[in-house]
Amino acid sequence: MDKLRLEGNWNKIKGKLKEEYGELTDDDLVYEEGKEDQLIGKLQEKLGKTRDEVKAILRDM
Repeated sequence: MDKLRLEGNWNKIKGKLKEEYGELTDDDLVYEEGKEDQLIGKLQEKLGKTRDEVKAILRDM
């Protein structure tokens, strides 16, 4: 996943994620620069998906 793409579009991506996965909260979607792995881990746990699946979801948003 391209970090710059994630950083620059995070609000847009976050909105799409909340639409598609209603169980996600704002706390689940806190993005901090340099802590992408923590975000992916949190999404993995909440969505019950693998790391690669979460990365694909973020990439496709």
